[in-house]
Amino acid sequence: MENEIDYSQYKTVSAIPEASSMIETFRAIGYNIETAVADIIDNSISANAKNIWVNFEWLGSKTWLSIKDDGIGMNDTELIQAMRPGSKSPLQERSSKDLGRFGLGLKTASFSQARKLTVISKKAEHNSVYWTWDLDFVNKTGNWDLIKYVPDEKPKNEISKLTSGTIVLWNDIDRVVKDFNQDDNKALDKFLFTMEQVKKHLAMVFHKFIEKGKVNIYFQDKKIVGWNPFLTDEAATQIFPEEKIQNGTVTIEGFVLPHKSKISEDKYKYAEGVKGWNEQQGFYIYRNERLLLAGDWLGLFRKEEHYKLTRIQIELPNSLDSEWQIDIKKSVARPPLVFREQIKAYALKVRQQAVEVYRHKGKSVKPIAGQKFVPLWIDHKRGDKWFYKINRENPILGKIKEQVKNEPDKAIEMLLRFIEETIPTKSIYIKESEDPELQGKPFEATDHEVIRNTMQAMYSGLLNQGKTEEQAKAIISNIEPFNNFVHFLEFLN
Repeated sequence: MENEIDYSQYKTVSAIPEASSMIETFRAIGYNIETAVADIIDNSISANAKNIWVNFEWLGSKTWLSIKDDGIGMNDTELIQAMRPGSKSPLQERSSKDLGRFGLGLKTASFSQARKLTVISKKAEHNSVYWTWDLDFVNKTGNWDLIKYVPDEKPKNEISKLTSGTIVLWNDIDRVVKDFNQDDNKALDKFLFTMEQVKKHLAMVFHKFIEKGKVNIYFQDKKIVGWNPFLTDEAATQIFPEEKIQNGTVTIEGFVLPHKSKISEDKYKYAEGVKGWNEQQGFYIYRNERLLLAGDWLGLFRKEEHYKLTRIQIELPNSLDSEWQIDIKKSVARPPLVFREQIKAYALKVRQQAVEVYRHKGKSVKPIAGQKFVPLWIDHKRGDKWFYKINRENPILGKIKEQVKNEPDKAIEMLLRFIEETIPTKSIYIKESEDPELQGKPFEATDHEVIRNTMQAMYSGLLNQGKTEEQAKAIISNIEPFNNFVHFLEFLN
């Protein structure tokens, strides 16, 4: 291969990472306990678990937390590999259902919260196996060594109740319960509040799996009910048409939630989620139905009170992780620059409708369950250029067609008025300012037969009116959009 480096001619030296400092670095990646528990559950779902149990026992500073699942489980070799940091390359091709990427989630999520990570696993018709990472032991020895022991026997015994499955056990949870006294009620209240936040986070992140019956998640043995941010069961929720980008692999769907006056107090409180109405507005990025980012405008807009009813779903496959810059914690996503203007244009339409609902309280609208917003204009691509077209499915066009039969002039005037009043100027402006080269010209990359036929009909009409050939062609060449197609004039006859 041309320019291939001959490494054999160079001296090398080993630079193995120092174990204790590297593991302490893993602890600082930026997880909180909510995102850490969710990351462990990702592994359970990828292991085909149907039931997942998150349990804990309050023991002050000795409190433990476990995540148990009934997935396929692991044998000893597989478990050791799973507990190895960087057990899979992010470049490695994954199953389309795999929720992982870096081979670090189990370790980094656990280390971020606990100094002892034990994994107990069992494959069907096999004995259970277990290994433990003890960060104090790693610091003491400086070696990347697992230990064959379990800090607490109670969770260990749970594995015998499963045909197959895995238990992830956290002990010495210093980021949450360090120096907590078991008899301190204030410490207990603080811990229980934290656990309630974990429960709400799981209800949000995995709501699609829960709603579709793909998995049951139990928190202290009580089943979690999924939190759907889009209120799709409310009649007053307005649903926008889906739009595909990135060769049809990414789907965008907008929702305008009901005004407070249109739903019950309980539902309004429910819909505010963990962060409140203002903070929950924005994009919701899903990867394989798993929520990565909730309520974020991706730097495209600011969060403002009058847009708080706007929530927009973006669904990605895991094959686009690098392009969307998905991080290890699966809590950051950034759309590729080339698609930002399309995402922004779609969001503008949803935000505009949300403002109308916010300002007018939806008083003039009697909603229908599952109704979808029907735009008059649709932006779309031909080749690599952007165009706008009238939505042929809009009911207004049907009404105009009916009127054409009896009052053609009025029907045409009505059509022109609707076109004039609804031109998507904001979307056009954004696309033009961000990348003018991608704005399509009239009839670009499409069949020009309609242009030629109309020019011919007008030419014949002008000749019948007594115009000379040169006069007729001069008139046509000064009519938009024929001014862009003067080369067709020579074919007029």
